[in-house]
Amino acid sequence: MIKEKYQSVLDLGEKLNIQNGDVKVEGNQLQVWGTAATQYDKNLLWDEIKRVGGENPSDIMADIKVADTSVFARHTVKSGESLSKIAKHYYGNAMKYNAIFEANRDILKDPNMIHPGQDLKIPNL
Repeated sequence: MIKEKYQSVLDLGEKLNIQNGDVKVEGNQLQVWGTAATQYDKNLLWDEIKRVGGENPSDIMADIKVADTSVFARHTVKSGESLSKIAKHYYGNAMKYNAIFEANRDILKDPNMIHPGQDLKIPNL
């Protein structure tokens, strides 16, 4: 029953390709653990846990580690995107675009010139 309640969390974990993950039911508590690729992926999992179980759920214990702490996320540019649109997605603030530009100066020469297929580092703020 508890596993069914958090099925959307488990599905998201699969979609995010959580590594070394496992799930166990202990009494009335679901225990999940694994390693997310980035902090952003870990945050997505926690957001889903809170969406399902509330702000401080007692029926789930999650131990999610982060494989790459050098960045907040990694992003492949899609057609029609801009650095400000990407910044709005990850940080909730389009004006943080310059942080992404500065973190990717090795491949970007102008913050207004990004191209589909470019792999960008989204830095920790």
